[in-house]
Amino acid sequence: MSAERRSKIIAVALGVCIVCSILVSTAAVVLNAKQEENKKIEKIKNILIAGNLYEKGKDVKEIYNSKVEGTIIDLESGQKLDESKYNEELNVETFDIKDLAGSPQYGKIIPSAQDIAKIKRMPKYMAVYFVKEADELRAIIIPVYGKGLWSTMYGFIALDSDLRTIEGFTFYEHGETPGLGGEVDNPNWKRIWKGKKAFGDEGEVKIEVIKGRVDPSSQEAMYQVDGLSGSTLTTRGVDNLVKFWLGENGYGPFFDRLREESSHEQI
Repeated sequence: MSAERRSKIIAVALGVCIVCSILVSTAAVVLNAKQEENKKIEKIKNILIAGNLYEKGKDVKEIYNSKVEGTIIDLESGQKLDESKYNEELNVETFDIKDLAGSPQYGKIIPSAQDIAKIKRMPKYMAVYFVKEADELRAIIIPVYGKGLWSTMYGFIALDSDLRTIEGFTFYEHGETPGLGGEVDNPNWKRIWKGKKAFGDEGEVKIEVIKGRVDPSSQEAMYQVDGLSGSTLTTRGVDNLVKFWLGENGYGPFFDRLREESSHEQI
């Protein structure tokens, strides 16, 4: 083969490689944008599901924008973060628990004695979502996460405006065993959370996921949720993550502040 012919073959091969690279890169950019948009819509959908706002067939963005108001709170103080302090990482639109928990600036290590959810790290700030109708607070939806048997489970809990009654609970990401721990996705199990009391009369965390079924005649029944059959460790994981996030090391200061503000309004 002549040197000239060899050069032409190499040139053609390089040209094909360059064209293919451009096509692949373009497709990756386009698909990534689409995936990010789908991820955002799925997140909104799960917020709506937790708050009993989701309506199949209706635009989730439209429902969210008309009924939900998101904000960032400082978990330590329980105060809302002024929007002037929002940035690329720290804002409602792009809020990502995993990114913030791992951030040297916005995340922190949880002391092992306090880490009942077994998550090791947590954000210093969290996005919370206020459900409003005619400017009246109807519910508050909070992100939660914790370790199950095989995975870290991520979800949302919605509390009624009384700051005690659970309106809804859903997980949007987990890797638990299908048919066992994976029953955290079962609509029937999620439905029994609605109406349960998360806190006692003094604001103490009372909700618990028990082993077995709740005795309806028990005085504690209003604070108890049936465990997942055959999934002791996943059940324990859900119980622990709920207690952690509703407690003093999670949203406790935020709920204390809301209760204080509510009591002042009633005076």
